[in-house]
Amino acid sequence: MPKDSFTTRKESLLLRKPEATDGAAIWELVRACKPLDENSMYCNIVQAEHFRDTCVVAELDGDVVGWISGHLIPNKDAFFVWQVAVSPKARGLGLGKKMLSHLANRDECADADHLKTTITEDNDASWGLFRSFARDIGGELTDEPHYEKEVHFDGQHDTEHMVTISLPRDEAEVLRAA
Repeated sequence: MPKDSFTTRKESLLLRKPEATDGAAIWELVRACKPLDENSMYCNIVQAEHFRDTCVVAELDGDVVGWISGHLIPNKDAFFVWQVAVSPKARGLGLGKKMLSHLANRDECADADHLKTTITEDNDASWGLFRSFARDIGGELTDEPHYEKEVHFDGQHDTEHMVTISLPRDEAEVLRAA
């Protein structure tokens, strides 16, 4: 099996690098996962093509049910997770953590010693996902206000906290346990 894909025996779940042709399905998934910010379909097509090495699509029985967009932060040993989307029909499978672990273990992300993301204070689902992921991998989670409501968003969006999780790297690949 290619290193960029992952399947489970319990269900026909496939984790893989996206293709440009996944853009429309990714866009529809994000639209169905309120309150995620909707980007244009074109943005999702570009992400799927240009950032495929640091993004993941999850398929269940051939349908796109999960998506993480991310990128390596230039000049830093960190991987940034922009968006996590899990379809309601795939909830309860631990898909968010499976996709995070899958990305953190890709060769393209091997030099990253931290995972970063931004989360608003009231986004309980995201806080739960990233706290659970950090616990499972034995990573330390810290946060601080980063993109501020008045300074960056002209009062139109709540402050986004920069969440940083240390990524332990050892022979046992503790990330695979997540």
